[in-house]
Amino acid sequence: MNKEFIPYAEALALKELGFDEDCFVIYPNSTSQLRARPRFLYETDVKAPLYQQAFRWFREKYGFYPQIEINAYYQIWLVKLCNVDGTWSAVASKKSYEEAELACLRKLIELANESI
Repeated sequence: MNKEFIPYAEALALKELGFDEDCFVIYPNSTSQLRARPRFLYETDVKAPLYQQAFRWFREKYGFYPQIEINAYYQIWLVKLCNVDGTWSAVASKKSYEEAELACLRKLIELANESI
């Protein structure tokens, strides 16, 4: 089940970008071990969203529209982002869907940091 939640480093980066939505689990006290979300959060706690929740947050906050699709011929997963003009740019290719999700999330974090 842990693979459904974004890793600690990316969750911390989202926190620094202002992510503050309700999550089922957290990384408590700056540790990389997931725990159920308690009633009270400490400043050092980091919320751990699901990948889909993080992607939705990037769409709503930054207008980023990522897409992950399979290239069946090459047996790779492509990460694409929609450009302002409506065209798509490939930004990564990975052997597994999980690797593509993480690459996509990292690219979104990078783009959000550049827009600050």
